[in-house]
Amino acid sequence: MKVARPEAGEYAGYYEKYVSLVIGDDVTGSLEAQRVQTMQLFAGRSERDGNFRYAGDKWTVKEVLGHLSDSERIFTYRALRIARGDLTPMEGFEQDDYVRSGGFNERPLTSLVEEYAFVRGASLALFRSLGKEAWLRRGTANKNEVSVRALAYITAGHELHHRQILEERYFSAIPRA
Repeated sequence: MKVARPEAGEYAGYYEKYVSLVIGDDVTGSLEAQRVQTMQLFAGRSERDGNFRYAGDKWTVKEVLGHLSDSERIFTYRALRIARGDLTPMEGFEQDDYVRSGGFNERPLTSLVEEYAFVRGASLALFRSLGKEAWLRRGTANKNEVSVRALAYITAGHELHHRQILEERYFSAIPRA
């Protein structure tokens, strides 16, 4: 189902950088295409690639991938609650704390790639199950009003943002043996 792009006021201004990256008005189609593109990006990557960080204070590739899965779970959890009419305000989360506690560097890269694919599949199942009225429902997350459709676009844009960083700053800088 095509879902109109969220309008200003359906999400905090901070998220515009993500929403603006998503082209068109078929967010579930974008999410599905991203799953394929991201899986291709990681195909054939080594453990050495997974442990690479382009600067000492930056996350490793594994930590970026773990962050994508964690954030997507949170965004879609918010979408589920709001879509089901739950108006209870939801707290924010500190991404650096999640990465620090995630243990991503201790896991094989293939495990993180597989987890990403499962998380994206679950997100797609949720978004595809929603009726027209559910997409427009609004709730509060991190002290800001947000709609379900905005959360879908934020999920897609957040991945695009990080995939671009992976391509430009990580994978282009990994020294080849």
